[in-house]
Amino acid sequence: MVSEPLILGFDTSAAHCAAALLRGEELVAERYEEMSRGQAERLMPLLEEILAGQGIGWRDLTAIGVGVGPGNFTGIRISVSAARGLALALDIPAIGVSTFEALRFGQDGTMITAVKGPADKTYVQVGEAAPVLCGPEEMPDYPSKAEPVLLAYPSADALSLKAELNEIQPCYPLAEAIARKALARRFNQIEPPAPLYIKAADAAPSRDAPPVMLDDA
Repeated sequence: MVSEPLILGFDTSAAHCAAALLRGEELVAERYEEMSRGQAERLMPLLEEILAGQGIGWRDLTAIGVGVGPGNFTGIRISVSAARGLALALDIPAIGVSTFEALRFGQDGTMITAVKGPADKTYVQVGEAAPVLCGPEEMPDYPSKAEPVLLAYPSADALSLKAELNEIQPCYPLAEAIARKALARRFNQIEPPAPLYIKAADAAPSRDAPPVMLDDA
């Protein structure tokens, strides 16, 4: 008898550490901890606690799902780096899942997915189009005749969008949706997960002049 696949999904793309464990289609454990900093120190202990609570070891995992953003630049790198390292060590696939994909997982129809961005900006994806970062008055064009609905993270109230759209709730919490998406894609993942950067990193190259090289002569 073939055992059910064990999928561990996690995300640190915003002010949280979130993780979920699936055994096949069954959700067996889930954790969500709000935190504005400290995800790098908390992520691995949190994952170990989830596995230990179910009597599961790292080598029992079938695949890993990881949130690739958009979101906090450093947070995304933390979870993606952890997923890639675990996948290499365990010789299992790591599947990158964007927050947009997680929001609309299990939904049908025309979707507008939106994620809170920096300041008054919002990350928006219309259907399968390339996502954009826009301001309150910069909503991208969408097929109004199709009566699209809005899926928002963390909620429409937290966004800086002034478009009047019918908001619906995601089918699953973020980490669970990431795990379920990874479960569905575990056999066709080729490339390792990579951060989804819609906005350039806040860090900028140094403006200091380069050092002057002196001639020994």
